[in-house]
Amino acid sequence: MDLGLKDRVAIVTGSARGIGAETARMLATEGMAVVVTDLDADAAQENARHIEANGGKAIAVQCDVRSEEQVRKMVGAGAEAFGRIDVLVNNAGLVKDRTLLKMEEADFDLVLNVTLKGAFHCCRAVLPHMHERGWGRIINISSRAMFGNPGQANYSSAKAGLVGFTRALSLEQARKGVTVNAIAPGFIETEYIQSLPNYDTIRENALAKNAVTFAGQTSDIAGAVAFMASEQARYITGTTLFVTGGRYG
Repeated sequence: MDLGLKDRVAIVTGSARGIGAETARMLATEGMAVVVTDLDADAAQENARHIEANGGKAIAVQCDVRSEEQVRKMVGAGAEAFGRIDVLVNNAGLVKDRTLLKMEEADFDLVLNVTLKGAFHCCRAVLPHMHERGWGRIINISSRAMFGNPGQANYSSAKAGLVGFTRALSLEQARKGVTVNAIAPGFIETEYIQSLPNYDTIRENALAKNAVTFAGQTSDIAGAVAFMASEQARYITGTTLFVTGGRYG
């Protein structure tokens, strides 16, 4: 199936590692030029080099999505390098898990500012580029945690907020040729998850709640992003695609 992505340009935030890195690589294999952007400049550069070494086009730009100024400069660098911005994947996020009475206000603010306000900054920066051509795709990476997880009041709030943000923005942008959708991953075996000291217990508990019998991989999310970015998804907007192995609550 031709996804119609060749020669288009994507920005993937938080794309130095994990789901973001895999998404950037998959979009590059579809013929897209990719702006790899992350707070970790060295890791972002490493992923961009990986993409180019495999025949793709990429640049790395360090960016803290909490900063509107840094986001504008990052988007400008992408437009200058590749001439346009067609797709935005808001993947940047982090966890600061604690039960509410132990959670510092700074931990609550950090998670929301990176995940939700970061998406706000990025969308505001890219939309004028998309409007110029009457075509654009915005894909927000939410999470099954939007339904609530203990110890994740900040993270669950941010991911649920992304879904509401997606719905509202999709209604604003549809007549301008821009679709806006969210993807909600379930348990995905990222390097970060695998590095946790209680990884085996986390994995066992997650699989016990899945409908399928195996864990998700970063490529499962990257493939969903590629579809949502494609011409094949032109009639889909305002929705959340659950890539969770059948787990919802």
